Amino acid sequence: MEDLNERLNSAVRSGQLLESSRDNITTFLKANPKPLYTASVEELAETENWNELNDRFYRQLAFGTGGLRGRTIGKTVTVAEQAEGAVNDRPKFACVGTNAMNDYNLTRATRGLISYLDEWLSSTQTEQRARIVFCHDTRHFSRYFAELCSGIAADMGAEAFLFNSERATPVMSFAIRQMNCHAGVMITASHNPSHDNGYKVNFADGAAIIPPHTDGIISRVNAITSENYEPLPAEDRGSVTEVPAKIDNLYLDRVRDLLLQPDLVRANNSMKIVFTALHGTGGVHAPLLLRELGFQCSTIPEQDSPDGRFPTVKSPNPENAAALKMAIELATETGAEIAMGTDPDCDRLGVAVSNTSGEMEILTGNQIGSLLLYYRLKTLFEKGILDTANSSNAVIIKTFVTTELQNAIAKEFGIKVVNTLTGFKYIGQKLAQYERSLPEDVLESYRSLSVSDARCAQLEHGTFFVFGGEESYGYLACDFTRDKDGNGAVVLFAEVAAYARSQGKSIPELLDAVYGQFGYYTEKNVSRSFEGAQGAMQINKLAASYISKPPNNCDGSQVIKITNFETDKVIDSEGDLIPKEKMLFIELEDGSRFAVRPSGTEPKIKFYLFGHTPPEQISEDSLPSIKANTASRIDSLWEWLQDDINDRLGLI
Repeated sequence: MEDLNERLNSAVRSGQLLESSRDNITTFLKANPKPLYTASVEELAETENWNELNDRFYRQLAFGTGGLRGRTIGKTVTVAEQAEGAVNDRPKFACVGTNAMNDYNLTRATRGLISYLDEWLSSTQTEQRARIVFCHDTRHFSRYFAELCSGIAADMGAEAFLFNSERATPVMSFAIRQMNCHAGVMITASHNPSHDNGYKVNFADGAAIIPPHTDGIISRVNAITSENYEPLPAEDRGSVTEVPAKIDNLYLDRVRDLLLQPDLVRANNSMKIVFTALHGTGGVHAPLLLRELGFQCSTIPEQDSPDGRFPTVKSPNPENAAALKMAIELATETGAEIAMGTDPDCDRLGVAVSNTSGEMEILTGNQIGSLLLYYRLKTLFEKGILDTANSSNAVIIKTFVTTELQNAIAKEFGIKVVNTLTGFKYIGQKLAQYERSLPEDVLESYRSLSVSDARCAQLEHGTFFVFGGEESYGYLACDFTRDKDGNGAVVLFAEVAAYARSQGKSIPELLDAVYGQFGYYTEKNVSRSFEGAQGAMQINKLAASYISKPPNNCDGSQVIKITNFETDKVIDSEGDLIPKEKMLFIELEDGSRFAVRPSGTEPKIKFYLFGHTPPEQISEDSLPSIKANTASRIDSLWEWLQDDINDRLGLI
């Protein structure tokens, strides 16, 4: 150990190892003296792989506002970590480090969570054990982590429930509500690269945690520095129980109930659909739902198998066109009109559709969400479910960085729009407010109501949530689950496709009709990635520069307004104060605008660019040129922004 300490100190003196890395290594090994940990650190130090040690130890992986997310497989895998290996070519052991997803951080997270739940239950004078459901996707270590954490929860006196295999995030959220649990944990890193994993916490309402729960959990987790703990005496421990099969059945019943016009779907379901789970959890329920609706649903055998390597794609993210490549190829080969794909935890949906020329076009998340919103609002009014008498009780919730087309559609129908920060937890927070406002006698049975019965209760007694979504391919048209739902979105989009067919239109033609009625809106969502410890500093530097040195002119257009969500007081349409966040909105004189936001889950800083042409300037003949001109303007702005980024970081 003395030799190791000298190596570390020498590397700090030479500037190769950060002081924080050395301090974290020393503290970590002292508190957790496992041979695996010591051997891995010594190997990296002996080979002078200081970049790897910095990435693994420059900080303590913080339990953030949604949980944990980070690497579970290092850029360099040590001999001790690899050992004899495990399923799907993964190392036997997770990445060693304070800034990684591993036994150390998962143990801390679960112990802190259960400690908080126990105190919270005590404060509410609820004399019962904490009840918590554990779920996981198909990533490396996901099943192992779920079993590890559920066992720790039981050791600490909680009643833990574990799904028998991988499930989608929205199913976890649904299970919390149906089983009256106090929290749920989803082991997933959503659409991140294969080397990542995460620990996502939802609270008793089924939604991702928000203050004050976040603060309480974070303080307890971050106070724990060792993975070693003493289980309660046997008589005080809880148990680990398999989640009953009826939860899946109840969830599927609710998803089927999302259809507004089942007869229309049955009359127009002859189209072929290709679905891919991208090796994730979407394969559990989505193909079954499509086939039950009568659609000819094909899947891709190579992508059906749960596999944390995601071997057939560069990234398992349906936001990226390349992720749908095999689905599009199969659709073209078989004459399918739609190709759909969900991410590993099935909370996002990407879609490609056939146009009038028979070519496949990839839709953006903004386009998918706008089509879903338009169809549902139009149909709800046509069926008399919504009318001028009750429409003031209805609401659409979207994020600030989601297309303004949805505002225009809602305004036409007289429906209120609430904008939130990025993250479905904020939509979930609103849904919890609406639920709490219902009368006590309605609340007693609310979680057991069908979608249609819940809608009636909302319209009569409170607020009817019509639709919610975000540009990053997440959608929700219900409140029985409190997370974006890829399974539900598959059913919603299939109904839109059936409606388009009933009107003799392709999906692109239906979308153009929407543009003609409400205006043309286009968006470009792009990012710059900066990996590791050095990358984190660059992201912070870049974000700070927009505040200390805001732009006056962008790509030849004067800046007319800057909204700083970290310092400005922003109020939503219901009078609620928007929480502080590192995000800027910059509006330009030519009508375009963009937002800048560091990602909370990936080593990226994100840019959202927006263009718009009002409906009075659009005709059927002019729409193609309007699309081209608006896209060209947005592309030019992004080129300018990239040069500006490099200048701000001193890269040119």
